[in-house]
Amino acid sequence: MNHKVIYQSICLALGTACATGAFAQAVDRSKLPIHEPKIPLSTVLDVRNATPPKPFEVKAPLGAPNVLIVLIDDMGFGQSSAFGGPARMPTAERLADNGLRYNQFHTTALSSPSRMALLTGRNHHTGNTSSIMETATAFPGATGKRPDSVAPLAMTLRYNGYSTAHFGKNHETAAWETSPSGPTDRWPTRSGFDKFYGFMGGETNQWAPAIYDGMTKVEIPKDSNYHFMTDMTNQAIKWVRSEKSLTPDKPFFMYFAPGATHAPHQVPKDWIAKYRGKFDQGWDKLREETLAKQIALGVVPPDTKLAPKPEAIKDWDKLNADEKKLFARQMEVFAAFAEYTDSEVGRLVDTLKDLGQLDNTLIFYVLGDNGASAEGGANGLFNEMTYFNGVPESVQDVLKHYDDLGGPNSYGHYAAGWAVAGNTPFTWVKQVASSYGGTRNGMAVHWPKGIQGKGEVRSQWHHVIDIAPTILEAAGLPEPKEVNGIPQTPIEGVSLLYSLNEAKAPDRHKTQYFEIFGNRAIYNDGWLAGTVHKAPWEPKPRATLEADTWELYDTRSDFSLRNDLAKSNPAKLKEMQQTFLAEATKYPVLPLDDRVFERLIPELVGRPDLMQGRKSLTVYDGMTGMSENVFLNLKNLSYTIDAEIDVPKGGANGVIIAQAGRFGGWSLYVKGGKPTYTYNFLGLQRFTITASKPLPVGKSILRFEFAYDGGGPGKGGTGSLFVNGQMIGQGRIERTQPGFFSADEGVDVGEDGETPVTENYGMPAPHKFTGKIGKVTLTVIPAKPAEKAAADGAKKDAVLKKALAD
Repeated sequence: MNHKVIYQSICLALGTACATGAFAQAVDRSKLPIHEPKIPLSTVLDVRNATPPKPFEVKAPLGAPNVLIVLIDDMGFGQSSAFGGPARMPTAERLADNGLRYNQFHTTALSSPSRMALLTGRNHHTGNTSSIMETATAFPGATGKRPDSVAPLAMTLRYNGYSTAHFGKNHETAAWETSPSGPTDRWPTRSGFDKFYGFMGGETNQWAPAIYDGMTKVEIPKDSNYHFMTDMTNQAIKWVRSEKSLTPDKPFFMYFAPGATHAPHQVPKDWIAKYRGKFDQGWDKLREETLAKQIALGVVPPDTKLAPKPEAIKDWDKLNADEKKLFARQMEVFAAFAEYTDSEVGRLVDTLKDLGQLDNTLIFYVLGDNGASAEGGANGLFNEMTYFNGVPESVQDVLKHYDDLGGPNSYGHYAAGWAVAGNTPFTWVKQVASSYGGTRNGMAVHWPKGIQGKGEVRSQWHHVIDIAPTILEAAGLPEPKEVNGIPQTPIEGVSLLYSLNEAKAPDRHKTQYFEIFGNRAIYNDGWLAGTVHKAPWEPKPRATLEADTWELYDTRSDFSLRNDLAKSNPAKLKEMQQTFLAEATKYPVLPLDDRVFERLIPELVGRPDLMQGRKSLTVYDGMTGMSENVFLNLKNLSYTIDAEIDVPKGGANGVIIAQAGRFGGWSLYVKGGKPTYTYNFLGLQRFTITASKPLPVGKSILRFEFAYDGGGPGKGGTGSLFVNGQMIGQGRIERTQPGFFSADEGVDVGEDGETPVTENYGMPAPHKFTGKIGKVTLTVIPAKPAEKAAADGAKKDAVLKKALAD
């Protein structure tokens, strides 16, 4: 490909001059970083008589656009108003109406894989991201560690003269690499981004997030109106204003990736009020209404029919009054969350306009990294952590918190029926990589200087791996062959730049495989063949991988995948299956791995584990935000916590060590001078043990002992408090969490950040200990053989729930 010709053609299209552009210089951009030329040593004695050399500076090609990628989380094809959905998203509509709508754009059906593909231009297995970071294995294609031969787009652009920034969700760093011990090579600011402000896991509490600025954990403002969506937008606006103030001619690349609209669904009440009563008609009618709007918008063919719902999704008219009341409220919260998110995107877009940058900013507004999520199950959830721990929430359980849904005291998810409606006109949902319900997402593209038409629909078939090569072509940059001395795996995506101004241009992305947890499909030149190996709400696969039932669709005449042709055209199906195997062999997809719970247990799959073989861990004051992936596992076991503390005259208060927070966790703290331990069972029950007397002044050893009952997962036990070997308190903890405490809140020493385990601290957040902490040592007591067998089984069950939700 002649990149010079491409660059010059783009310059002509933009009406800019290319004669003095970067390609007029003898710059080799195929090997990054671009090497600084050697300057001959001077032989002139007096500097006044010497000619200074020209400073070396890497600049982006003249006229290269700014680039903004907005990636919404867990949003289905039929949820945004820009694609006929019920969630009002005027910013998405505005960009689409003044740009283009792509109605055959695809993701991988799951978060981390879609993001890896987006940010590298390679298939997710090529980036070693077969699924989410927490389910990495030892097999190539699934290790969770992006290879050095797969340089991210941000790194390529930064080395070519762009400023780069990432705001919001990461979830691209191996789970065991998120501690201060590193390695930090795959943290955002070591992966090409000059600036990162966001969270590292798959989700976060929007009211109390665990946030990093670069690689430094930051404390959020103590403001009752705080919401992360607004905070990250403020940070993005601050950054882009500074970048354009200091370097107005330097293009930027911004990756703006909200945690919205992933669970927990959390949004201010006044936004929820806008949707009151809007979903009383239910999900079946909503599917019909959405399809009619999609047809009117032209984002689906006029003859499109709804594909059937999965059998597990009940008909709305068969629900009782309580179910209808609760489920309608859940969707009101979600739609409000989506609109609120879009309004913040709008503030960012307005800033670009005010800065005079909007016309030459190439914007990709991707409305979902996968299909809508059905991980809330049949009833939805008040606290998503209950699902991770195998504790069911009935409709009545959730109804008790009706008024809290969306607020800081909830951590909710809607019922699966809304996810199916959100993926209208398709059948399936997130995780189901074999169906467009899991992989088809709407996308708006806006670039006034590069797009001639307005409000047009583009139906070329494309995939998330196509974004990176599109940006490189638009910027007039070659694909690097070598980065940091490492030969690069070629980009596997196909630029969609050709389609911006050619509505009828033939598709260039002809073949694409899909695979997540054994759900798999192959697209080839208009045909799609796939198999639903396991639905998100199903505890185990429907069949063995060899015995799976495959479906076949001609997508050219069947947009919604309604007419299965597998039985009537077995020859084509066999051909497609062979194509899948060829692609799965070409890329590191094999062996297929449909394990779910095993993949979350490091010792079962052979991936690195910071705590591998450890029975004891010593931590120190100021160590905060340690996720469960880098901390000693205390669940379903007996254990001790020994804290060396120094109490000043007048006594001490505050947290010594705490894990997680409001929606499940535990805390060892001092209140009124007395040692206290609280176990928070999923926000449903709290068990508190208080010492009979206060701590003495000076140095002491405070010990908490937990004697687990055994006999299975999530059982209770007896907790005891000791000071210098003397028991000063004891009590029962009737229930414990068998699987997980939190997807975002970690362990804090000397405080309890984000949300509190208990409201009993009696002091302002983050409830810092007012004495001194020498060290805290946690030690697990091995279970007896029978107890260990039961605990292992419980761990697998709980991990299954976690995997399904992520």
